Amino acid sequence: MPTLPTLDDLQDATRTVYAALPPTPQYPWPLLARRAGCEVWVKHENHTPIGAFKVRGGLVYMDRLKRRQPQVRGVISATRGNHGQSIAFAASRVGVAATIVVPHGNSVEKNAAMRAFGAELVERGHDFDAAKEAAAALAAERGLAMVPSFDLDLVRGVASYSLELLRAAPDLDTVYVPIGLGSGICGMIAARDALGLKTRIVGVVATGAPAYALSFAAGKVVATNAADTFADGVAVRGPDPQALDIILRGAERIVQVGDGDIMAAMRAYYEDTHQLAEGAGACPLAALLKERDAMRGKKVGVVLSGGNIDRPLYARIIGEAA
Repeated sequence: MPTLPTLDDLQDATRTVYAALPPTPQYPWPLLARRAGCEVWVKHENHTPIGAFKVRGGLVYMDRLKRRQPQVRGVISATRGNHGQSIAFAASRVGVAATIVVPHGNSVEKNAAMRAFGAELVERGHDFDAAKEAAAALAAERGLAMVPSFDLDLVRGVASYSLELLRAAPDLDTVYVPIGLGSGICGMIAARDALGLKTRIVGVVATGAPAYALSFAAGKVVATNAADTFADGVAVRGPDPQALDIILRGAERIVQVGDGDIMAAMRAYYEDTHQLAEGAGACPLAALLKERDAMRGKKVGVVLSGGNIDRPLYARIIGEAA
């Protein structure tokens, strides 16, 4: 059973994050409040240097890896994009080469961003889980340090955004957080507990990639055979056991939202805030709108975890009728 980081541990990790980037804002948007029937605070992780929250975890992970293994020359990891950008960005800051494995057909623009941050990009497999298997094989073949997509150092880093949000709005009734492999929601649980708050934490997954929802309901890891959603940041078939254990102990529930709901939330973000949200980033708002009756009149947070989506796909979604 993993032990959650203490407040001192989280604040130490936050100092590492702030050496590379400033805090991101959180705003209560009035048009979203009108749409949802409650006060809505948005945590803008689409404002980081990679356009997503993952950069925070990468910075802490790579800093601690370099301290533990000063001679490390190269790392490798699997991703659908934001984690890979995070590792490429952070690795370059500590002078380590990064190889990133993505599935075939991955986001063209996320691939370009990872290369721009200095990563060698390798395409393997049909989805994230297949790319992860390929990355492990390449790590052994090339003698590279494998960076997992879930690790407590990643959690410590990304928890810094939760500290910012919960300190700015400590009386939130509920916060909705998207779940990919789980670092974001586990960081929110760690920050909530470290601050001694009573905020309810709700995870959000896509209906086409329900592994964490199924696992939460069963109380054990339940993998699926497919992750069928355009929201690549939550397209996961195999939950991480450590992450699931933390979620089972600290989350209120997990909500599933369909691709249509996610697209509607992306349009709502554009109309009400003029913010660009990728699919995973819009999942929390989609869940809040799905549960608007239960949340009516409350003070609610939603994590806009990232804004990285290919222009043709975004243009199609925004152009569709509501």
